[in-house]
Amino acid sequence: MGTVTRTVCFTDLANYTAKVSRSDREGLRKILEEHEQLVRPIVQQYNGRIVKNLGDSFLILFQAATDALRAALDIQHEVHARGSTSIRLAMTTGDVEEIEGDAFGEAVNLAARILAKAPSEEIWFGPGTRVCMNAAEIPWEEVGRFSMKGIPGEKQVFRAVPKHKCWLPEPVKLAAKNRNLVRLRRGARPPLLPPDPILLFEGFAPGSAALAEAVESLPVLNPASMWLVGYNVASEDRKEWTESGRGLVIGTPEAVNAAIEDAQKVQTRTSGSDTIVLDVGLNPDLELVMCGLALPAVPLSDVVASYFYEMLPDGRWVNKSDRSVIRVEVTPEGVWIQALVTGVSIDGRPLSSGDRTLVKASVAISTSTVGLRFQEVGAPYAGLLLADTEMRLGVMEGHTATLGREPAHPGLAYPDRRGQDNIRWCSGPRAARARAGGFTLDRALAGRHQASIALNGNDIVVRQIHERCPTYLFRGENVPMTKLSVKDQTVNASIGELIFAGTTVVGLRAPE
Repeated sequence: MGTVTRTVCFTDLANYTAKVSRSDREGLRKILEEHEQLVRPIVQQYNGRIVKNLGDSFLILFQAATDALRAALDIQHEVHARGSTSIRLAMTTGDVEEIEGDAFGEAVNLAARILAKAPSEEIWFGPGTRVCMNAAEIPWEEVGRFSMKGIPGEKQVFRAVPKHKCWLPEPVKLAAKNRNLVRLRRGARPPLLPPDPILLFEGFAPGSAALAEAVESLPVLNPASMWLVGYNVASEDRKEWTESGRGLVIGTPEAVNAAIEDAQKVQTRTSGSDTIVLDVGLNPDLELVMCGLALPAVPLSDVVASYFYEMLPDGRWVNKSDRSVIRVEVTPEGVWIQALVTGVSIDGRPLSSGDRTLVKASVAISTSTVGLRFQEVGAPYAGLLLADTEMRLGVMEGHTATLGREPAHPGLAYPDRRGQDNIRWCSGPRAARARAGGFTLDRALAGRHQASIALNGNDIVVRQIHERCPTYLFRGENVPMTKLSVKDQTVNASIGELIFAGTTVVGLRAPE
């Protein structure tokens, strides 16, 4: 029997396991009946076929991708109106083999994996559905790229947006919190712009003359600061607006208003912090600032053939995350930057989501929330990615601070990113032993106690502590790096210079 092209959709009751634990048999039967009574008539309305009931989940086949998405949106609208059952949906389009009423194939497997990633009350779909659907009928946006168990490579995933929902992109959400979001409405006079504004164009038809006039009336701004509110946006209008690096906020006016109001609510944090600020004394004479990612060149010691890191919207580097905005990959050819979302540019040249480009020498890289710089420094490093963070340590004259993965007090701790998913290994026994032994770049190339920095009068003295892992001092372009590889070896440094070891860069800064 041959295969047919179908859109495979899964529905799933959110928090089903928790509901089961709190319900008797009669309550459980009512939950499942409510799910079926909600889903079945809408599926039939859009010519879908429920293949099977998996308890808390339905496997459904649709002949048309657009019909599948419209059915999913109607289901979420009905769920919202009832205010009861919480459902997630996931789908993809591809070849399906139907045998004795059941469905099999890679499309079924991929839809199930996407469902496992999808949060409650959302509709996620794969690239096959994105290609086959009528984009002008479906309000949609990108979610990100995901690795999924049993599925080779990474898959780009998208989300359909119900009328009552709007997921603000991170730059817009941060601007709403920080009060530098400027809402430009059609027919209103342009307001005075604050420093570093994020502009939200509301009430404009995509591709319209009014929108073009509004953009042209503004001063020259980074395209990544401009966001257009729309709901159903045709493919050509979407491309015309985003190809220069501008962004879209998908949502109805009511949903966008609600999302902005929610973002502006004051949130109190009870525990934990993403930022560490340590000061020795009230008025430090020197600041050590965590300011970047150092990129060792590959191949590395017959162990690492290539590797990557990903950057979150707030500028932190991680091995891998579903929220990442860019990926840096180091290969024998050099350093590659890949945009994982829209709003990324290199030296002012916008990159589309998924675009990958080789960077050399010194280039500026910007996202919607962070600006950074790539700097070549010479072997054994492929380069540095530089952007100051709020993780810093103040040092008083006459004091000494330490650096490392577990530095003595007072000290600045290097990130220790666990996991090996970002490494492609060399062949051979040495790489196999390193992998089995838990090798990571962060742990293998920098020590728990790496180096110390003492401020003696006007002298900044860097001393090597670790016996094997070297520390490097970068003084600027066209100046050879200084390498500290012998224990207790010292070198004098200056304000503005960079110290790095392993994958961590620390900048020497005058106190603000």
